[in-house]
Formats: sequence, C-alpha cells, structure tokens
Amino acid sequence: MNAQRAQEIASSPNMANVTYNGEGIYIEHVDETNGIATIHSLNEPNNKQSVSVTSLNEQ
Repeated sequence: MNAQRAQEIASSPNMANVTYNGEGIYIEHVDETNGIATIHSLNEPNNKQSVSVTSLNEQ
C-alpha cells in the first residue's frame, strides 16, 4: 500500500479491510512524508505501533 491510499483509508468513515502480517488492523494516523502509519490490531486496540505503509495490505 502507498501512503496516499493509507491516508484515504484513515480519513474514511467506512471501515476498510486492511491487514498487517495477516492480522486485521485499524489505521489511526498516517505520516505521508515518511511513509509511516500508526496502527492497532482490531483485537488489541490499546497495542499501537508504527509501521511502514508498504507493509499494509488492503483486502
């Protein structure tokens, strides 16, 4: 995924089916300049992490 698409998903009111390492995630914030997304697992909303947007997959 690219940073622009990740930002579109993060800004959308609709929930997109996005995975990180095969696990469903929610994109909280995207730093388009650096290509980093702050995400959390759908199962663990308190476990936030910053990852490269290229490691995210839209289903």
